[in-house]
Amino acid sequence: MTSTSPRPSAASEPTPNAVLNALPHPVIGVDANGRIVSANDAAEHFFQASAPFMRRHMISYFIPFGSPVLELIDQVRERQAPVSEYRVDIESPRLPGDKVVDIYAAPMSDRPDCVVVMLQERSMADKIDRQLTHRGAARTVTGLAAMLAHEIKNPLSGIRGAAQLLEQSASDEDRTLTRLITDEADRIVKLVDRMEVFSDERPVERSAVNIHTVLDHVKRLAQTGFARDIRVVEEYDPSLPPVFANRDQLVQVFLNLIKNAAEAIGDAPDGEIVLTTAYRPGVRLSVPGSKDKVTLPLEFCVKDNGPGVPSDLMEHLFDPFVTTKTNGSGLGLALVAKIVRDHGGVVECDSQPRRTIFRILMPAYTRAQSDKMSFGS
Repeated sequence: MTSTSPRPSAASEPTPNAVLNALPHPVIGVDANGRIVSANDAAEHFFQASAPFMRRHMISYFIPFGSPVLELIDQVRERQAPVSEYRVDIESPRLPGDKVVDIYAAPMSDRPDCVVVMLQERSMADKIDRQLTHRGAARTVTGLAAMLAHEIKNPLSGIRGAAQLLEQSASDEDRTLTRLITDEADRIVKLVDRMEVFSDERPVERSAVNIHTVLDHVKRLAQTGFARDIRVVEEYDPSLPPVFANRDQLVQVFLNLIKNAAEAIGDAPDGEIVLTTAYRPGVRLSVPGSKDKVTLPLEFCVKDNGPGVPSDLMEHLFDPFVTTKTNGSGLGLALVAKIVRDHGGVVECDSQPRRTIFRILMPAYTRAQSDKMSFGS
């Protein structure tokens, strides 16, 4: 007598809807008339509409006229075979912002006239690419910082000392020049000191940090100084868990980002900076110096309505010495990228005129992470 493994009961088998809703990518079904017949949870989030609302509309209501998506659906219906296309821009008035996706479409087995369409946002893959770029840039600056400290600071101390000796016997007119030499030497030393931050590769001391406390502190600093004439709006998720981070370094990150936003706005009378926090499904990324991977569910944004970042700088925005400011050093955003990278996070920028967003994804605090750091120390 042969024994067979018991079949799982019907109650234990997941429903098709449950399977679709577990996917992180938008999935919709489109019938022969182009009407949406189904949509998973990710599709509701992507199209910013509920499934019942979507089922009352045609796919052309959400996708712009002439979009490759509509053509792909027709191809699938004609060929009765799956079709894919990559890096398709589907931005429209109902889908604002950069909407570049990979498209996978296939016919339904039980309804050949219906087509299933899955959209995979390119932004998440691009975030990973950007993070790797930022890591490479930070390593380049690390080597440069070590070289600068040795090759510049030592000679500068000699130049400054010689200028001070000359000042003792110089005339009033020449004393102005010797003071100029010492002031410029001090300015260069301060610049090199900022560069030396990049050569610090020690593990970051982290703990549970309330991001709203950090943002409130930075907001107070900003509104007593460089952002005193700019409206700062807070849009926080009060239920957000703590971030696993170094508080002082987070203050440095957001102080840099808010200062950049304030300088971009300038004297505009309607200048506004919006600080937002939210819980998002995160991407898994490797933590530097570890084989472990963490999810990055915490999203922090600094938005401004300034003129935007020039398109030719976007690809190199977080590289060192890249700046649009007349007297800027181009190290602020490079430092932001390094700090976020050291925390195992991701930083990115989306910019259009009057809508620039710096978005940071960070890991949430867990007891396991804290115990691991305590054990390692």
